[in-house]
Formats: sequence, C-alpha cells, structure tokens
Amino acid sequence: MEKIALFPGSFDPITKGHESIVKRAIPLFDEIVVAIGENSEKKGFFTIEQRLQWIKQVFANYPTIKVQTYKGLTVDYCKKIKAKYILRGLRTAADFEFERSIGQMNKQIYNEIETIFLLTTPEFSALNSSIVRDIIRHGGNVKQFIPDAIDILNIKQ
Repeated sequence: MEKIALFPGSFDPITKGHESIVKRAIPLFDEIVVAIGENSEKKGFFTIEQRLQWIKQVFANYPTIKVQTYKGLTVDYCKKIKAKYILRGLRTAADFEFERSIGQMNKQIYNEIETIFLLTTPEFSALNSSIVRDIIRHGGNVKQFIPDAIDILNIKQ
C-alpha cells in the first residue's frame, strides 16, 4: 500500500519552515499532498490561486509532492485522496498542545489516520505566516523567510 501523507494548511504565505518540513518528510512517504484548506468564512491575505502557484513553484522539482486545495474536514479529504497520515510541524510546546488535540479528534473521526509530527529546525522555530504577513503589510523585506522559488517582486504590499 502506498504511504500518502497530507500536509494541510493555509500557507498564507508558505514559509521556509513549511518548505523544510515537507522536504524532510519526503523520505518517509511515497507521496505528500500539500493542500490549502479553503475556509469560506476566512479571507486570506493572498488569494488561493497565488498560494497554489507559489507552492507549486517551491516543489516543482519534487515528483512525489502534489499540490491541491480542499474544502471541508481534513479527515474527509484524507479519505478522498487515500492518505493515512497527516503531517504537521511543531515549533513550540503550544503548537504541540494545539496539534495534539486536533490529532486526537481526527483519530476519533477517522480511526485509520495517524498524525505525524516533525520538529521544526531551530532556525525556523520563530517563523510563522502571520509574522511574514505583518512584515509585508508594513513594507518590510521577507526574502529570508519565504522559499527561494517565490518571486518576491510579485508579493503584494
């Protein structure tokens, strides 16, 4: 059976921390689906289309990585794509507590799912999309925080 992992998130925008987690997980799975969860009640800073394009650029040279969007429950999407694993990155103890609760609820909803946690590497432990968006809002340079494949000139100010 093929080992398929889902790496869900808003990726608004994708950061070097996200990129690191996915690349480090490549040897663990036959396929990793990086999927943007669409929430109709939440307006993203960047459009879904822009985020999708960026993620595709970041992982263009990795044939085992697929990039998609989904709506609804993450576990339902896992069933749809036959993923048995949800991949998550942990930066802090607070992340662990939050992700543990979600992972346990997902397990109750869909017993076949396993949540796999990878620790963020130290250089990315303070990095998150909210900080990157705030830097962009205030005209700062985010080049060191986002994957090299993203064209910094196309980020809206």
